[in-house]
Amino acid sequence: MGNTTSGDDVARRLLDSSAQLSYDPLTEVDWDTPLDTDFHGASPEWSTLYGTAYWNELTDAQRKELTRQEAASVASTGIWFEMILQQLVLRDIYAKDPTDDAVQWALTEIADECRHSIMFARGAKKLRAPAYRPHRIALELGRFFKTVAFGEAAYAAILVAEEVLDVMQRDWMRDERVVPFVRTINNIHVVEESRHMRFAREETRRHLARAGRVRRRAHALLIAVAAYVIVTSMVNRKVYANAGLDEARALREAKANEHHKSMLRASCSGLMEFLDSVGLLTGPALRFYRRAHLV
Repeated sequence: MGNTTSGDDVARRLLDSSAQLSYDPLTEVDWDTPLDTDFHGASPEWSTLYGTAYWNELTDAQRKELTRQEAASVASTGIWFEMILQQLVLRDIYAKDPTDDAVQWALTEIADECRHSIMFARGAKKLRAPAYRPHRIALELGRFFKTVAFGEAAYAAILVAEEVLDVMQRDWMRDERVVPFVRTINNIHVVEESRHMRFAREETRRHLARAGRVRRRAHALLIAVAAYVIVTSMVNRKVYANAGLDEARALREAKANEHHKSMLRASCSGLMEFLDSVGLLTGPALRFYRRAHLV
């Protein structure tokens, strides 16, 4: 009973916070000013090629175009996962009491994600990028995951996706080298997703409180596989050709880029501490986190 009360309290505070601090991207973001190509689309240090020999050969204009295409790819991946997230949350609350604060918060979160998806789509278009989609295998794995995941598997996977984006976007929104409208998008997403992450942590703990050892270990692996698919899908291989680069060479150097791997690991340190604290950092799970360079 104590957990339920705690969850209701958190939901009520999140609803109050949402009422006081939420944004409408259609009016908050400057959609009308033409794209200024003197800006990056993301902090250069977050580029998959930053620090490589190839990066050092690129002109300033090529670097900026690459970061714009990479930012658009991350946004497109965000839309894909937000669509999965909305279905997971809807399924979780399907038969629950809609007068409960937790259910009303879940509906608020879904409404936020709908707005974020539209915002990311418009942002990618303004960055003059195509609609980057994950690889077909990733799409089908996502379809499978949203069908079978429940409880802590659903909420911890939501947390994984949002935590990685959160650290990345906190850097971008403060970086004056990044085009202003992208900084606004990142600021909106960071503020509103901080509430989503709080709820996801609370729900993960609550569901795990009644999970047995077998379920916990199975879900730990499922969450790790989901994390691997999400993180490896963030930057589509086509960004390099669309930025005018040699795709094959860019892929080789990006894959071996130790700087980018260290950025990912640093961004996930808090997340890994949380997963470890709730018993979701098992040996098999760790193998996938290492493959995704999250630990």
